[in-house]
Amino acid sequence: MHPYLIELASLMAIFFFAIVSPGADLAMVIRQSIVQGRRAAIVTSFGIGASLMFHVTYTILGLGLIISQSIYLFNIVKWCGVAYLVYIGIKALRAGRTELPAETADAVGAVERQSLSRAFGLGFLANALNPKAVFFFLSIFSTVVSAHTPVVVKFGYGLVMATCLIAWFVGVSLFMTTPRMRAGFARMSQWIDRTSGVVFIALGIKLATEKAG
Repeated sequence: MHPYLIELASLMAIFFFAIVSPGADLAMVIRQSIVQGRRAAIVTSFGIGASLMFHVTYTILGLGLIISQSIYLFNIVKWCGVAYLVYIGIKALRAGRTELPAETADAVGAVERQSLSRAFGLGFLANALNPKAVFFFLSIFSTVVSAHTPVVVKFGYGLVMATCLIAWFVGVSLFMTTPRMRAGFARMSQWIDRTSGVVFIALGIKLATEKAG
């Protein structure tokens, strides 16, 4: 088997467990699916995937190593992430009940209340402001990928991972926005907002306690 295929297979094996584990990204996509609808959730998924390429790019360029070795830079990223998670958590806690019009309750995503640029930005920032991603990509690229692997191939690995990440969250979006699921969740929307708000704030608090490794 070609060495590049072995590297890619090793990366994907590690990455698979990372993308299916609960975190801010998953909480964001689930909330977007329930509150904003299918289209917004899918666009948010693409924002998360684009953010992954952001992490991969600076890791390949060596900036990830600089951030991981600088307490000052790490703390800047960390506290931006904390502020963002707490902000969206508070907004979720203050949100009112989501109402789906009876005539469009089975037309998933028929009511758009959020711009696509905002939906994309929510996904991008949720992932980009996670300092743990710095160490994740730095560690897997330094241990799995050879230093002699061409940069273009490394970017190719990143594109494959980003595509898989987007596919995973699009799948979550499609499942969570089926007519039956969406109608059921709409009846509990206020409690879902409160729960997701608590989850985001808890993730922010957890992130605040993280230290550079």
